[in-house]
Amino acid sequence: MPGKRLQVAALLLLLAPLPGLGLDSDRDEPIHIEADRAMLDEKEGTSIYEGNVQLRQGSLRLQGESMTVYLENKQLGRIMLTGDPASMQQRRDDSATDQHAEADSIDYNAADERIILQGNARIWQIGEEEFSSERIVFNLKDKTVNAGGKDSKDRVHIILQPKNKADNSEDTNKQ
Repeated sequence: MPGKRLQVAALLLLLAPLPGLGLDSDRDEPIHIEADRAMLDEKEGTSIYEGNVQLRQGSLRLQGESMTVYLENKQLGRIMLTGDPASMQQRRDDSATDQHAEADSIDYNAADERIILQGNARIWQIGEEEFSSERIVFNLKDKTVNAGGKDSKDRVHIILQPKNKADNSEDTNKQ
């Protein structure tokens, strides 16, 4: 039994914060996962968490109804989070406030360093810009964002705050 617990712990430790997104210190923080149910399959390299799933590591917060973690060669390959909505929150090194994202599904591919928000996707930072679309793709390697669907009704919506409003929001957040 202790050997099995060690294997499960090793599987959980392979989860890592999404590189390039959050505070550098997040990587050194312990990972906390809570769910109603968990199924870990070391042979297949998957772990499935269901029912009010919550993952915390430093400033990173993931929340949804289901989360599947795929390992490739004992390294994190992909995380698929679904919910109504699935959500992500994290503080970036260059920011005083958290960045938020939500969608029907959040798909992180470690090898491609890409996050895909699919279905009612939305990204925002309090007091700053808001970005929404049916599909939003973050490329973490080159720091680009692509949005929009195949259909003309899947329009991209962006809200840009006036500079003076963003400045006032920063002053409010500092108090």
